[in-house]
Amino acid sequence: MKLPLKFLALLMFLFVAQLSNAQKNEKEAVQQSFENYKSAILNDQGEDAANYIDSRTVAYYSKLLESSKTADSVQIESMSILDKLMLFSIRHRTSKEDILSFDGKSLFVHAVKNGMVGKNSVANNAIGEVIIDKDFAKAEFINNGRKTPFYFEFYKEEGSWKMDLTALFPVSNLAFQNLAEQSGENENDYLFLILELLTGNKPGPEIWMPLE
Repeated sequence: MKLPLKFLALLMFLFVAQLSNAQKNEKEAVQQSFENYKSAILNDQGEDAANYIDSRTVAYYSKLLESSKTADSVQIESMSILDKLMLFSIRHRTSKEDILSFDGKSLFVHAVKNGMVGKNSVANNAIGEVIIDKDFAKAEFINNGRKTPFYFEFYKEEGSWKMDLTALFPVSNLAFQNLAEQSGENENDYLFLILELLTGNKPGPEIWMPLE
């Protein structure tokens, strides 16, 4: 039995409309995920922020935790400037007992609560157009109301959109490299200066030593 063309057209219209609404709902969910993460960071709410980071980000913090425990000076010198800053911050601002008790996710929570995940990473930022491809989404990085050529990335995990913070690490790393060069200090001295300004204490030689 042939279906009338008008009926087929109506079915197609309803199908396309349903897909459009589904896409709109997913884009709104991505936007809300970013806003929830941003609010948690600005309010030092580590546990809440951890609800909006993806498995790639947790894996990064797990690897960083292992390095914080075991890396010696040779291994540290081979790291990117961003990874160095994170490792130095953990060793300088966290007790050995706490470091040894953490897993990747609890390290992230601790970092948020103690200002190691900077509020400036979200304070003046927003997301623009969201593009979704199955369980992956990217959203325009808006800084101070202006579009940038960069994107926040999200993955849908366990039914929720979560941010992949590592997607922007290459950009952050380049920014830190430029700041270090402009400071006139060598890379390590620049990082130690940042830590001293943040904490009031100058890092000692133990910062280069593994905990285990």
